[in-house]
This record gives sequence, structure tokens and C-alpha cells, in this order.
Amino acid sequence: MRYLVWSAVGAGLLLVAAANYHLVYVAIASQPDCVEHVRTGQGAGDRGLFAAAKSSCSFK
Repeated sequence: MRYLVWSAVGAGLLLVAAANYHLVYVAIASQPDCVEHVRTGQGAGDRGLFAAAKSSCSFK
């Protein structure tokens, strides 16, 4: 019985570690596309639109 409990705990820890590794890998490997947003200096806060603090997209 004790072996079964420790095996389940080990399997659970392995599952959590694998899930965390996958999340970190996807966060590092993915490059999201640019999305439409208000450019810096084009403030429209009165209409509920906000600009990105520092956009990584090139200006068009």
C-alpha cells in the first residue's frame, strides 16, 4: 500500500513538472503576431482605447 501511495505522489509530481516545462517552452518558442492597437502618441483614452507601453511591432 505504501508503495502505491508513493508511486502516485511521484507520478503527480512528474506530471506537474512536465506541464510547467511545456508552459515555459511554449512561452519562449512562440512569437505572437502583431495586433491592431492604438500607436503611442495617438491616445484615445476618452474612447476607451489605450496604447501599448512599448510596441515591438514596426510602424506602418
